[in-house]
Amino acid sequence: MTPKKKLESRKSPSRKPWSGRFRSPTDPDVEAFTSSIEVDRRLYLHDIAGSLAHCLTLERAGLLTLREATRLAKGLKQVKREIADGRFRFAPGQEDIHMAIESRLTEIVGEVGGKLHTGRSRNDQVSLDLRLYLRDALGDLIARLRKFQQSLVTVARRELGTVMPGYTHLQRAQPVLFAHHLLAYVEMAERDKGRLRDALTRMNVLPLGSGALAGTNYPMDRAYTARLLNFPAISENSLDAVSDRDFVVETLAALSLIMVHASRLSEELVLWSSEEFGFVELPDAVCTGSSMMPHKKNPDVPELIRGKTGRVYGHLVSLLTILKGLPLTYNRDLQEDKSAVFDALDTVQASIGMLIKTVEGLTVQRQALAAAASSGFLLATELADYLVLKG
Repeated sequence: MTPKKKLESRKSPSRKPWSGRFRSPTDPDVEAFTSSIEVDRRLYLHDIAGSLAHCLTLERAGLLTLREATRLAKGLKQVKREIADGRFRFAPGQEDIHMAIESRLTEIVGEVGGKLHTGRSRNDQVSLDLRLYLRDALGDLIARLRKFQQSLVTVARRELGTVMPGYTHLQRAQPVLFAHHLLAYVEMAERDKGRLRDALTRMNVLPLGSGALAGTNYPMDRAYTARLLNFPAISENSLDAVSDRDFVVETLAALSLIMVHASRLSEELVLWSSEEFGFVELPDAVCTGSSMMPHKKNPDVPELIRGKTGRVYGHLVSLLTILKGLPLTYNRDLQEDKSAVFDALDTVQASIGMLIKTVEGLTVQRQALAAAASSGFLLATELADYLVLKG
């Protein structure tokens, strides 16, 4: 089989759309420092979807002929195929995914490729791309949380008659059902899904048409664009639209709370699987051994989930710190939002996936739980209540 050939730009990567007012080229070290292509290349599907909608809007406004719009649409779809099958080469000098796609599109369709950016800035374009991406990503995460809930409910149903000690201050307090304990995490996940849906309502606003900051003079039908991209609302203030990253902060806050809950369950699994508790046994598939102590079975997966929680918190604090001192409107500082939210999303998706595997393979030690619930005067409260009611 012939290996796929990487498609490389024939144009100099140093040539930028904005380079006309500069007398000397950008320093290569500066290019490397300012480039975000390694991070934002994952936006390519959403960038192309936004460009296809913008292309149709330009044609509707009479700024593109039908022939030009058709040519651009075909070119964009070709770029999408090239990236998807790995033939697209991202050149080091390309600043971001938007310029990479536009450069290749112009190679394919010729000068008409330059018309696609009419009435659009990278400022409103990146805001659109990020909203589209997060809209899909949060939908995927909600589905994964639902699967996590199902795994907990499955074990809870299996253990309906299993009694365990309930704890306060990590001291045995009152007997509860093991199923009841697991279902507490189902409730937490339900709130997590609600927060993600809530974030989606404010995220689901079309920023395109805001231009760099002051809108556009072209007769763009923003309502038409919104319908094409399935946005129920349109941004009303162009200054806010291009600089707003509240929706990213809200996403990171929701992700942080998901990790709070994942970490709490992980901590309990670490405790319960220890010889000191012996309440559960974790599946071998999610544990590792020791290079020195052959008897060890280490709960690495829940420990790592517990550890990665701080990583997600860090991304939230990082973005809040970036945003706190930014004047209106767009500032390059905002480039840092994507690495934060992308890594946080990847971490949470992976962590919930690992919890599903762990819960599904859990072995509950019913006798150990029953023995722990039967000692230590756990029914003292019920006895006192009985005496009070008896008078």
